[in-house]
Amino acid sequence: MMQWSVAEDFEIPQNTSQKDITLLKKNIESIDKQLESSHNVWLKHYMSLKNYNELSDEINALKQEISAHSNPSHSLLYRLETLQKQQNLLKDYAKDPYKELLEVKSIDGVPQVKNPFLILTGYSFIKAMKEQQDALRANGKSLQSLLEIVQQKYTLLLELSFMDKSLEVANAIVQTQRIIEELEGAQKILETSLDVYMQESDNIAARLTSQIKNQVIKMVYVGVAVLITILLAFLLKLTLRKYIFDTDRIYTASKVINFLNITIIALILLFSYMENVTYLVTIVGFASAGLAIAMKDLFMSMLGWFVIVLGGSVHVGDRVRVCKDNTIYVGDVLDISMLRITLFEDVTLTSYMENRRAGRIIFVPNNFIFGTMFANYTHGGLKTVWDGIDFSITFDSNYKKALKIATDIGKKYAKGYTEMVRKQVHRMRDKYSLRNPNLEVRSYCMIEPNGFRISMWYQTNAYATLGLRSTISGEIIEQILKEDDIHIAYPTSKVVATGRDGIGGDIPELDSKALLAGGIEIHKLQ
Repeated sequence: MMQWSVAEDFEIPQNTSQKDITLLKKNIESIDKQLESSHNVWLKHYMSLKNYNELSDEINALKQEISAHSNPSHSLLYRLETLQKQQNLLKDYAKDPYKELLEVKSIDGVPQVKNPFLILTGYSFIKAMKEQQDALRANGKSLQSLLEIVQQKYTLLLELSFMDKSLEVANAIVQTQRIIEELEGAQKILETSLDVYMQESDNIAARLTSQIKNQVIKMVYVGVAVLITILLAFLLKLTLRKYIFDTDRIYTASKVINFLNITIIALILLFSYMENVTYLVTIVGFASAGLAIAMKDLFMSMLGWFVIVLGGSVHVGDRVRVCKDNTIYVGDVLDISMLRITLFEDVTLTSYMENRRAGRIIFVPNNFIFGTMFANYTHGGLKTVWDGIDFSITFDSNYKKALKIATDIGKKYAKGYTEMVRKQVHRMRDKYSLRNPNLEVRSYCMIEPNGFRISMWYQTNAYATLGLRSTISGEIIEQILKEDDIHIAYPTSKVVATGRDGIGGDIPELDSKALLAGGIEIHKLQ
């Protein structure tokens, strides 16, 4: 808004003369020019109201003139239409010419700063109220400046009226007085509105400032509490690493500490900014009912995580076996998260015999622990598993010698693992009801259609089953091939001179059908 500068004080002449009258009129004209060039919004609104009233008077006079003629001219009607359009543009100034300048926006939608995210909202609301106050003050200053200029003009006109008794001066005095009355009335309304708005906005600003201050203090307290929680969790992890040397247990304990730490932080934030905890209980109740149906697998996986972590059935680093859609996956546990177990599929006997694939990262949902066969090869500290090697020999072979060869080789390579598992099983008796199992190498001889099947079972490292199986298999074959009275059974063709020759020496003649069932093709020489 343009600030008015009060014109220089004019001296009231004591002796009335034509020169004094000319000086007064010149000063009045100077004020009028200053008003015209000022672009003061109050003056513009007043002039709009004045123009509206003048147009109304002119329209009424024109209507009387038209009604006096039985056949009014087209120019009169056109002029009436033009004046009415002009008046319609200024109709908003007829009832309340200073509405825009006196309008004070009601303070609605006052925010309640109940959490840190609303602090900026509170500051923005305070800033908006201050801008409204500044706008009202600027309007008040502009109005006061205009009043001072108009009152100065009114003073000069009164003095001129003592020297000039013309009707023109009298009309100017009336018009100026009317302007002063209009502006003074608007000034009183503005002052009252400004006082009311200032009082209300100051109260709201004080309340918002207090709320913002409380939130900042609460935020500091919550931040300190969260930092203390994180520090305690960190110190607890350091303590565990100092007194626990099992990396699997340290990993599991670290996971549990992280989960508890996050839960405590969530509860701190929840109870710090939740006004009514009963609302939380109600919301959680309804939300749980809906989510339990819509997200059953997710909740079952989270429940499975609790069972896995608290029950200790699976740990990071364990070798496990999972079956899904008739496909078997054997791998090492890399991670146990809230939703899934991450496995690394190693090259194992299962990979060799069934999958023919390895090296994949397998993600197993935790809810599999409830409905799927989940085998742990290294549970409870065990590092070994039973593995078996089978081979077949012919019926005329010395099966006792074959059994001894397989058993001796198995003991040779499995001796260390057998002693290891014996100690591990002894430690597991505190948790499980275990008898004294036979952990020595076992060999069995079974009759099969094609010969004797020798089955040798031994303890081996759960993480290196395939390597030891390869070594033992190779040495068994080497030892068997050195023996003349042991023959590996496999589909063969043998030429014999008579029905008694070729198998068992002194054994009575065998039925050719039985021989063919053993995979031996007979060719008699004639």
